[in-house]
Amino acid sequence: MASPILQPAEKNQAKHDPNEWWIEKFLFNLAMQGKWDNVIKTYKDKPEAHWAKITKSGDTALHIAVLDHKESEVEKLVKLINDEVKRVEAKKKGQKAKESKAASTSSREGEGGKEEKHEHPLEIANERGNTPLHLAASIGNVRMCLCIAREHKKLVDARNNERETPLFLAALHGKKAAFLCLHDLCDPYKRYSSSRRGDGETILHCAISGEQFDLAYQIARKYENLINSTNERGYTPLHLLATNPAAFRSGSRLGWFNKIVYYCLYVEKLKEESFSNYRIQPSVEPEPEKYPENYTTCVNFFQVLNVLWTVFTKSVSEKNDPENPKRGQCDAPQNQGTQSSNRVDERRQLFPPNYYMNIKFTKFIYRAMLVVLGFGSKVIKKIQAKKEKHMWSVQLMDQLLEFSSSEYDSSAGSVPIPKVKEEGETDAFRGIEFDYISESKTPPKMEDEKTEQGEKNMEKQVTPILIAAKNGIVEMVERILELFPVAIHDVDHQQKNIVLLAVENRQPHIYGLLLRTAVLKDTVFHLVDKDGNSALHLVAKLGYSEEYPFAAVQMQWEVKWYQFVRNSLQRDFFVRYNKEGKTAKEIFRESHRELASKGGEWLNSVSNSCSVVATLVAAVSFATTATTPGGIKEDSSKPTFERHPGFLIYAVSSLIALVFSVTSMVTFLAIPTARRKMEDFERRLPRKLLLGLTCLFISIGAMLVCFCGAHFFLLKDVLEDSAFTVYALACLPAIIFAVAQFPFYFLLLWSTFQTVPQRHFTLQT
Repeated sequence: MASPILQPAEKNQAKHDPNEWWIEKFLFNLAMQGKWDNVIKTYKDKPEAHWAKITKSGDTALHIAVLDHKESEVEKLVKLINDEVKRVEAKKKGQKAKESKAASTSSREGEGGKEEKHEHPLEIANERGNTPLHLAASIGNVRMCLCIAREHKKLVDARNNERETPLFLAALHGKKAAFLCLHDLCDPYKRYSSSRRGDGETILHCAISGEQFDLAYQIARKYENLINSTNERGYTPLHLLATNPAAFRSGSRLGWFNKIVYYCLYVEKLKEESFSNYRIQPSVEPEPEKYPENYTTCVNFFQVLNVLWTVFTKSVSEKNDPENPKRGQCDAPQNQGTQSSNRVDERRQLFPPNYYMNIKFTKFIYRAMLVVLGFGSKVIKKIQAKKEKHMWSVQLMDQLLEFSSSEYDSSAGSVPIPKVKEEGETDAFRGIEFDYISESKTPPKMEDEKTEQGEKNMEKQVTPILIAAKNGIVEMVERILELFPVAIHDVDHQQKNIVLLAVENRQPHIYGLLLRTAVLKDTVFHLVDKDGNSALHLVAKLGYSEEYPFAAVQMQWEVKWYQFVRNSLQRDFFVRYNKEGKTAKEIFRESHRELASKGGEWLNSVSNSCSVVATLVAAVSFATTATTPGGIKEDSSKPTFERHPGFLIYAVSSLIALVFSVTSMVTFLAIPTARRKMEDFERRLPRKLLLGLTCLFISIGAMLVCFCGAHFFLLKDVLEDSAFTVYALACLPAIIFAVAQFPFYFLLLWSTFQTVPQRHFTLQT
């Protein structure tokens, strides 16, 4: 059954004659059955079918063909439409030429009233206002975009009901090739007006929001004036980039294995592209392989060799080759936007440039080994995509900051200036036409009320560096301070500067960066917000995070973070009282009282559960120490297997299990009776819990070794070489339990001995 959108158009006697309704139904059935040859024949035989809307949503057969990715069929349909339109226009011109010679003025007026003006079939829009070019741009099919818009370039500026152009939709859906194609076809005087939607969003805003940083870089290079444009919220593209910490390396967390793979992958830098560099190839069905299935390994091996050859040839022609410095200069005009970022990367290089070939070869061997060992290419591709996102976001950030130098002032990030708007357009949409179109247009005068409202909205906005500090994006904060040192004095509507926001949102990396780089510490770190809260007052407030799975661990981090900020500067540096007359210590105790109570309850439950396990291990270990495998010799009262290595393992492991299990039991019993002051959550209580867990794990492991050593004497002649396998399987349940508990154990271990608290990765907008 067809979907509700693809239902045939209903018969309407007021609007359609029977012949038109029959054509619509006939075309709908052909399109749903995939009989496109018959659709093309109908378009050829019956030109009125070009205007037929065959679905309830107002789609023509051309709309359906575009959505079905029927490239050759779309080209044939467009050709038939163009030929028919040209034929009709030529016929009209001939008729007008004849009428101008013989007809009188009245007859010309009468004939003019009878003349019908049809909408061009390629300009027909469905209920959402989308033309076939809108749909082709949305799916990113370059071949269909060229086919439709090459001879009708004004379609690139057509807008749907959401005031979106095909150029905008290509950027919205991240279709870079289609965007570059439509960019070349678009009228240069209308590119900026076509790059904005009715609600004020630009193509650069959409590309950054969709994390299409390669496309966003191309837009920033080609539409430099959009870099400082704002949407209705008053956000520039740099604002949106600052709200996405996951797009940067400092905002992503990688495991130790993924981190190794991450640094071994190579990502090329972005360069400005043009549509002329793309080769349009028809989308064809994949052909079956021309070799037997058992030859797949050999084919993959030759593909690996091909990649290896590419690495060698590419490394030799590297533009940073010190022996051929002129190669690096030939691309200077193309890469002016990335010169500053390239200089920063050159300062961070760990190896000389002539080592690049060896390094890339090592990376290639490492990636090949990962695939051979079965770690999987999917994991590598995910890490590759993540590194591309991190590298390209920094490159895009440098591009945005390079053209924001003249705009980084008190008006940066403010709402757009109110302007006269048309129906269906917002102030932000109309603003871009006055700002960027080269035609001489003078914006109307603003009224006093609108000016006051704009000033109020400006006060509510924050600059990108404040958003980046709130989200912990070290790269952006560092780069902005490097280019615009005055940005360190930015404050938001609550009079919070970068230091206060970093402290309040638990961003130790940002705070540490400011401690190392801030020159005016007396003014920056001594600032208070509108409520008189200093950095120490804000850090004393309870911070919420989903990263802390247990109340005691979160309480430990809160105490550590408070101590870290307090000890980072002189004790009397911060303001002692806020406007409510409270000190930072009083605020800390009031806000963390409930968390400390929950942390104490959690410690009690954990210690009670673990003490039961420790008691059982101690009882078993005590029984094993009083038992001698093989018995005792009657003549000497010595163990029968006294000199056997297995007996020594049994005796030592049983003693270790007994000692550590008793120690663990005593430690867990001491936790419920320990003092529960807030300072105790920093080291005292976590260390007791850590000691108890360590002793418990050691005692469980020693008990298993003791069991295997004692049992070996009974089955040593039966099991022979398979003894170790049998005992490993017997210990598997205990090993699974230990592995399941190790993440919590290592979290507690790391948090106890870590000086600077772990940063937050929660998105703050």
